[in-house]
Amino acid sequence: MSIAEETVDYLRENALLLTTAESCTAGKIVTLLSGIEGSGEFIECGYVVYSPQAKQRVLHVSPRTIETFNLTSVEVAREMAMGALRDSTANAAIATTGILGPEDIDGIPAGTICFAWAFQSHGERCVFSHEHRFFGTRCQVQTEATEYAMQWLPHFHRRALLGEQG
Repeated sequence: MSIAEETVDYLRENALLLTTAESCTAGKIVTLLSGIEGSGEFIECGYVVYSPQAKQRVLHVSPRTIETFNLTSVEVAREMAMGALRDSTANAAIATTGILGPEDIDGIPAGTICFAWAFQSHGERCVFSHEHRFFGTRCQVQTEATEYAMQWLPHFHRRALLGEQG
C-alpha cells in the first residue's frame, strides 16, 4: 500500500478533512492523494504558495515571522498550516516550506524542509512542527518531503487527540 493510500485510509477512519499549504512540495501532497479513488471526500483544498507575498496574502503569515526566522523555518510552516486551517472548512492541515536545492540559500543547506501539521477539534486548534534535511536531487528531495509530510500525519493527529502541542 502506498503512503497516499495509507493517508487516505487514515483520513477516512478518523473523519479528517485535509487542507495543505505547500511551498517547496508545490502541490504534490494533494496530487498524490487525489490519485486515490474516493480521496475527494477527504481533501478540502490545497494552497501552493511560493513567494513571501503569497504566504502573507493567502495564508496570513506574518512579515515579522518571515523577517525574524526566514522562509525556511518551522515558525513559517506553523503559520502556514494555521492559516490554511483558518481559511478552510478542513479540520487537518499540512504545511511545507524549504529549500529543494541544488544550492544552499542564506546559509540554509539544500534539502532542509520545514513541516507543520495542524488540527482543529471542538473549537480548539493545535499545531506541531518539525525540520528535516533530505539528500538527493531536487526532485528526490521534493518527493521524499511529500511522502514524509503524509507519513507523519497520523502520529501528530494522535498526539493532538491526547491534547498535546508541539
